[in-house]
Amino acid sequence: MNIEEIQTILTQAQAAQKSENFEEAKLLAHEVIAELDNSSEDTDASSILRANALHVLSFVCWKNGNSEEAITLARASLDLSEKYNLLELKSKCLNTFGDVYTSLGKYETAVDYYINELALCEELEDKPGVANASRNIAILCCHLGLYSKALENFTKAQELNEENGDKRMSGGNLVNIGNVYYYMSAYDKALEYYGKAIEIFEEIGEKSFMARVLGNIGSIYSYLLMYDKALEYLSKGVALYEELCDIPGVMSIKGNIGLVYKQLGMYDTALEYYNKVLAFLKENGDKNDNASIIGNIGNVYKELGRYDIALEYLSRALLIHEEHGVKPGISTVTGNIGTLFAMKENSDYNPVKAEVLFLKAIAISTETGEKQQLMEHYKDLSELYENEKRWEEAHLKYKKYIELKQELNIEEVKKQDVIRRYQKDIETERTRAGEREKILDNILPKEITARLIKGENPIADHFNSVSVLFMDIVDFTPLAARITAQQLVHLLNEIFSAADGVMREYGLEKIKTIGDAYMAVAGAPTPLPDHTQRAAQAALKLLEIMKNLVVTFPKSYGDKSWIESIPEMQVRIGLHCGPAAAGVVGVNKFLYDLWGDAVNTAARMESHGEANRIHVSEEFRKSTGNNFVFTERGEMDIKGKGKMKTYFLEQIK
Repeated sequence: MNIEEIQTILTQAQAAQKSENFEEAKLLAHEVIAELDNSSEDTDASSILRANALHVLSFVCWKNGNSEEAITLARASLDLSEKYNLLELKSKCLNTFGDVYTSLGKYETAVDYYINELALCEELEDKPGVANASRNIAILCCHLGLYSKALENFTKAQELNEENGDKRMSGGNLVNIGNVYYYMSAYDKALEYYGKAIEIFEEIGEKSFMARVLGNIGSIYSYLLMYDKALEYLSKGVALYEELCDIPGVMSIKGNIGLVYKQLGMYDTALEYYNKVLAFLKENGDKNDNASIIGNIGNVYKELGRYDIALEYLSRALLIHEEHGVKPGISTVTGNIGTLFAMKENSDYNPVKAEVLFLKAIAISTETGEKQQLMEHYKDLSELYENEKRWEEAHLKYKKYIELKQELNIEEVKKQDVIRRYQKDIETERTRAGEREKILDNILPKEITARLIKGENPIADHFNSVSVLFMDIVDFTPLAARITAQQLVHLLNEIFSAADGVMREYGLEKIKTIGDAYMAVAGAPTPLPDHTQRAAQAALKLLEIMKNLVVTFPKSYGDKSWIESIPEMQVRIGLHCGPAAAGVVGVNKFLYDLWGDAVNTAARMESHGEANRIHVSEEFRKSTGNNFVFTERGEMDIKGKGKMKTYFLEQIK
């Protein structure tokens, strides 16, 4: 077979390679080399054919996962291309080396090859080659945390693709630029570039890239705590990938859905998603993706209090990130392991080890410029120092955390003109979420609201000791019969609003009002060691305010002559302390309530008390120490309790 015939076979092999028919490309390339080996000719032309056939084989080996053989063949092809000054082939070989080392996770080595390829493409004025090399360099710069370099190279690639009229690649680079801004927590810029990319993908009907962008937008909503919108966009992305039968794409977004459920506190659902993705990645995925999912699983087990399992997963993730030199991943997982050792409830609590890990994570995030990571690390370190009573250091680290938080200014994302496309949805959802949370906070304690939002249900807590306060208006029933409904509601609103202010001042939690009765507790839902002191002080202040309360009524409320004919407003207050159970009652209309002997006895103290006095049990008096003045009332029959020795609380000593 002559050289021209062998050239024809090589051309066919290269065409098969381009069309991704790798088996045919491999067979044809082997045929070329076999014919050259059998040929008696040993000319420059035959060596050039051999060099090109070796490159086809190296490329196919890489695609088939045989990295070692791919490197050997690429090296042989590169040597021949350099010997015969085959610059275009040399460029292809450098690209293959970069691709192989990227797949092996050896990013710094891969970057060196891509940089050499870029220089060669610029020398050849090969604009598509320059764009491709710039894009590959940018991707690896992201892995290595070199974000300014990544932006520089993605922008260069995007401009060249745009100039060449390659809208698909141009849109892809816009997505990549958006991703870099996302990593840098510049969410306004990220959404700006995602929006530009979507316009291009809609124009050309590119569903695969569109799915990826929808997933990225969902991730931003997730970070902004807008979980409904996050799941909406992530689900749209999954649906598009499923339509395209792109299983890797489906799995990439399902990993992000798992993260949303983790943030919602739905840990079983999160683990279900993560484990499905991990099983897929073990067979088909990139090791770096494995590390991210393994780390996320570790974080779920940390939230579940299973610290030994959490450490196992996080350590595995860290090992993979370190092996590949992925600095952002190393920083994140190092900080997460630090939080494990910083948790006092963990039997392996080790503040020294936690500090070392936090400082290492801070150093890496400072180097990469990942401000969001850096902010979280400073916050964690500040909390560690606070727990260890290293107050000055805690203050300094917390100050750094606040500075970074203000710099990031996440809330300003929604005010930027560049995200007009998303402004209405974001603001509407944010307003609704804020209104819902505000309503919940007015119905339930904030701590309970947070637990409900995270998905905890049912909520049922036991408290070893709380102080319960009851207040009742004396002779309220005949008064209510003499005034209008409007006047009655206005009067109660003034009385109970004044009581609410006292409870806030002393840290008591209002539980409910029943008619003209008012109930509050100290020591729940947040336990307080000084709950009896707080309750006593609140009762004294409440009594003083009620004695001097002046209620004015608008003229529109009608005749107010009844005010002159009624006696001065008087209240009875009762206090008792002891164990209690607390929880949320109801499904459609939530109510945080309290039960137990402490509640019943406090109610009896109020009902058996006297006007404008604070009636307390002996247990309550003993629990307050010597800080208050009491007057003994003596033993008396208390309904449901029998004989009890009680007292009147008079004043603070």
